[in-house]
Amino acid sequence: MMVIRLYEGNSQLNDDTVMDVVIDIQNIRKSYLLGDMEVPILHGINLLVKKGEFVAIMGPSGSGKSTLMNMIGCLDRPTDGNVMLMGKDTRSISDNDLAELRGFEIGFVFQNFNLIPRLSAYENVLLPTYSNSKVNLDNEERARDLLETVGLGDRLDHKPTELSGGQRQRVAIARSLINDPSLILADEPTGNLDTKTSTEVMDIFSSLHKGGCTIVMITHDPEMEKYADRVVHIRDGYIENN
Repeated sequence: MMVIRLYEGNSQLNDDTVMDVVIDIQNIRKSYLLGDMEVPILHGINLLVKKGEFVAIMGPSGSGKSTLMNMIGCLDRPTDGNVMLMGKDTRSISDNDLAELRGFEIGFVFQNFNLIPRLSAYENVLLPTYSNSKVNLDNEERARDLLETVGLGDRLDHKPTELSGGQRQRVAIARSLINDPSLILADEPTGNLDTKTSTEVMDIFSSLHKGGCTIVMITHDPEMEKYADRVVHIRDGYIENN
C-alpha cells in the first residue's frame, strides 16, 4: 500500500516525537440537564493518546463514545475534569481560542460526511480555510493535491450529489487534512458505507497513519479494530480498558 505523507515534518518521525502527547484527558465527567434532572453521560474518563497513534474508541450505542469525541474535539466542554490538547489546557482558554485550536489542529470526519451540497468537491475541501488558514500552506494547490491523493483528482468539480458515498467520504477526509492538523477525529467514518467501500476508506486512514498522522476513530464495528494500534472500549460512560 502507498503511504500517504501529508504532514510537513512528520515524514521523519523519531522515537522522541512519537512519544509526544497529543491528547491527555484527565478525569472528565459530563452531564446534561433534562428538565430539572441531571443526566450523567461520562464518569471520570482518563485517556492518553500519543503522537502517531491510531486509537479506536469502541462501544455500543449510548455508551458515551460520541460525547467523548465531542470533548476531545473541543465541540463541548466537560462538566468536570480537563482535556489537554497538544499541551494546551482547554479549561483556561476562551471560546474564541478554543475555536481557533479546533480549526487549526483538529480535522473532523463524520459518518454523514457533512458536505455542502451546492459546493464542488474542491470547494468543500477548501471550506475550512475560509475561517482558519495556516500562512505557510498554499490552500488551493493543497486542496487539489489532497483530492488527487484520495483518488478524486478527476472529480474536483463534482457536487456531492454526483458522488458515491465512498467518494463523498474521501472528500471529507481530504477536507479534514486541508489545514495540516495535528489530529484527525473520525466519528463512525464507515457507518454509511458498504463493506467494500468501508475497506477502501479505511485503507486511506491506514496510509495516513503510516505517514505519521495521529487518528482517533469512534466506531461500534469490531471489523475496524484491526486498523488501530490500540482499542479503547467504553460502556455506560466508563472506559473498560485503556
